[in-house]
Amino acid sequence: MGSTRVNFRLPESLIEKADVAAEVTHKNRTEIVVEALQDYLETVEDNEKFKEAVVELYLDDEIGFDVLKEFIGRQDAASVRASKTLLDEGEDVADDLAELS
Repeated sequence: MGSTRVNFRLPESLIEKADVAAEVTHKNRTEIVVEALQDYLETVEDNEKFKEAVVELYLDDEIGFDVLKEFIGRQDAASVRASKTLLDEGEDVADDLAELS
């Protein structure tokens, strides 16, 4: 897995705590932040409303299939993709019929 450099601001008190945790656990600040973010994402990914919101983002073409798959799993993502394809085809048929009227 590759990595990307990011730049963001954190409250000073949070940085101080992260630095203490890094020293105690013999890790660096980045490892502490990465682990915290991974824990957060694992927690939120178990939330059904969150998963539904991710599916909506996919259906609205705001995220791609690979991102959807990361959040809801390969099999569920494939089902959503198939449903989206059917919905899109249905809209195309409806548009064609509307033009004929």
